[in-house]
Amino acid sequence: MTGTDRAYEIRLTAILGITFGFVFFDRNALNYLLPFILKDIPLSNVQIGAIAALLALSWSISGYFVGWLSDRIGKRKPLLVAAVICFSLASVLTGLAGSFAILLFARLIMGLADGPVLPISQTLMALASSPERRGLNMGLMQNVLSNLLGSLVAPLVMVSIATAYGWRSAFYLTIIPGLIIAALIFFFVREPGQPVAAGDGPTEGDRPGIVEILRNRNIALCLVISGLMVGWMIVGWVFLPVYLTSVAHFSPGQMSVIMSALGISGAIAGFAVPGLSDRFGRRPVMLVFCAIGALAPLSALIFTGNMILLATILAIGWIAGGTFSLFMATIPAESAPTAQVATAMALIMGAGELIGGSAAPLIVGWLSDIYGLQTPLIAEIVLALCAAILTLFLRETAPAKAGQAPEIAPLPFA
Repeated sequence: MTGTDRAYEIRLTAILGITFGFVFFDRNALNYLLPFILKDIPLSNVQIGAIAALLALSWSISGYFVGWLSDRIGKRKPLLVAAVICFSLASVLTGLAGSFAILLFARLIMGLADGPVLPISQTLMALASSPERRGLNMGLMQNVLSNLLGSLVAPLVMVSIATAYGWRSAFYLTIIPGLIIAALIFFFVREPGQPVAAGDGPTEGDRPGIVEILRNRNIALCLVISGLMVGWMIVGWVFLPVYLTSVAHFSPGQMSVIMSALGISGAIAGFAVPGLSDRFGRRPVMLVFCAIGALAPLSALIFTGNMILLATILAIGWIAGGTFSLFMATIPAESAPTAQVATAMALIMGAGELIGGSAAPLIVGWLSDIYGLQTPLIAEIVLALCAAILTLFLRETAPAKAGQAPEIAPLPFA
């Protein structure tokens, strides 16, 4: 790649990373503000799970269809700009909610707007990255800033604003950075100069259908792993703040500090885990770090009286989040036909949101009303370990280990 291409690669990673980071800032904000919201809108555990489930369901549906549309029309940037503006407006709608029904509707709209951001962003990232940096770039884009903004900054900022001005004001203020990010995408992100189907990949007439894509073992496995690991993360995001304040008896301020530690961990893992996979292979790195994910909920069950120790071990376990860009983006990009990169990513992301983001919190919330708030933590342990077992069956795709050229190469941009 030329120096100019490398400069654009860095700029694109930063802009798309901030974009996806703000998506998770908005998505996680509700979880961190639940102790405040529950004072105005009483919610059962199953209702809390239902809110997360509906957002994830709408996320998965829109993610797949808009990802497919972007493959079909060969346009990414306009769809991404529209999505960012819409989810910023949806955050304001959340602040206006006065009942469970309106809160549910607001999160439905947010999920529809959020869904396309990841598959479109990762497609742009895959096409702009050089093969030797693809895993690292996609990890930086998907994991690092999403954790810094969504897990580190969000609990500290949103809880502080809610404490001083009320939880509704915290949601209203999010529209400002959302519109700034939309402008950055509009002015500084380039549309690929050719549609994804161009070049060495399959042509329009050769594009395989969904069933054929899922016959690819890696895609099918990543789809199931996505459901398990997204469930692990969403259940943690939704129920850990409530568990820490209700069962472990930490104050909202202490809870925000503990949860922010996950952001530091996730940010480090976001580039370290994909970077390690570029060197040592996708499969062994996936195996080790998915298994480590069981440590986070286990520590919350054991260390309820020591905030520092709990935050430290939780952060170590949360390193498992560094695998997300591997099973959602890097492995699919190296396994799927070039013409179906966005569709394959959207399928895997959609399955993750449908199974892990929608079904898991709803079922876990229902069980928590029956058996208590320890249930979500036990569920997280099971989900992480099951995902680790499935990674054993992946075919290696890292260029350094697979001994073959990657299926996609950087494309020129307009």
